[in-house]
Amino acid sequence: MKIKLIFPVIASLLFLFSGCSKKEEPARFFDYKYKKVLKEARQEAYFYQARNFVPGGSIAVSVDGKLVWSEGIGQVSTDLEAPAGRKSCYRMGQISQILTSIAFYQLVENGKISPEDDLAKLLPEFGTKKYPVPLKHLLTQTSGIRQPTEDELSYRGGNSFRDASKAVYNDTLLFPPGMYQFPTYYAYNLLGAVIENKEGRDFSRIIKSITDTLGLTSVVPDNPLITVKGRSAYYDRNVVAQVINAIPQDIRYRLPSEGYLSTAEDLVKLGNALLSSTVLSDSVKAKMFRLPFENGDFRLRWGNGLMFLQMADGTPVIVSRGLIRGSGSILVILPREKIVLGWLTNLNDDTEELPGIYLASMFRDFIKK
Repeated sequence: MKIKLIFPVIASLLFLFSGCSKKEEPARFFDYKYKKVLKEARQEAYFYQARNFVPGGSIAVSVDGKLVWSEGIGQVSTDLEAPAGRKSCYRMGQISQILTSIAFYQLVENGKISPEDDLAKLLPEFGTKKYPVPLKHLLTQTSGIRQPTEDELSYRGGNSFRDASKAVYNDTLLFPPGMYQFPTYYAYNLLGAVIENKEGRDFSRIIKSITDTLGLTSVVPDNPLITVKGRSAYYDRNVVAQVINAIPQDIRYRLPSEGYLSTAEDLVKLGNALLSSTVLSDSVKAKMFRLPFENGDFRLRWGNGLMFLQMADGTPVIVSRGLIRGSGSILVILPREKIVLGWLTNLNDDTEELPGIYLASMFRDFIKK
């Protein structure tokens, strides 16, 4: 009798443990309410990556805070023939500046800092310049600080963004702050150092407290010395435009400006947080979406890691793009329609920009019908 009982017991245990196992999310997610526009948008995304020889990418779209599309296209590793998926991680590039800006405005809200504060007073090692550099000019890339040289773009002095920023401490400003927009990763690196000083803790821990609160589980520093689940390989183009493996590079020395990873779905979560999160205060959200100041005859379009644009019909659109070795990325927000699109690839899109605004407009047109 005991022998006969063994088999039912084993079967029961197998049934029990199989029931306890966590079901994996589907490789693709579609809301079939949007079936018509999804078919057209998917075709556009697939064609873009095919004609630009992009090995892999992931894309996600939400409408009114609800995810309606998420999938991977191509491969995150051509060597391993590993397919891209919903949980694949890529470099965010300059989209990382949104996180730094949120951290800054939370300090402003708590009365610990002001956009008018002089950088040299909060970061004495920067040195006194001919003109003061109010912190707001770091946020809008109007600081007058120079861009990095080719050698500095391939910095090998370690992973500290504070150490990498020493290269501009003894420089003179190229122009009085506020005169022009001149993007440089040094602006957000210096802002990150100011945030560290005011908070009294490591910058990555400050940002982690934000990403944890917003539920952005995949948004982490791109640390090449640890295993990051789902992280894509990186690709580049050689002198004859062939796609090759990108040269390995530790970009943590640009952490506040370009150094984070994300999935497409977490990019969408970040966009929705800026629109309607109850975790971020109304004050912080308003400051993030405030148009940069006007200067003379032109209006500045960049600020807080975002670009404030309009479509041909006047529809406002807020965009953040990442251009960095081994990754192309775009976050598109249509605030009126509450449409958010996130798209990341493992090849820089400097030859043809990711058509994220076009895809977002397809969803907008579909909703209006």
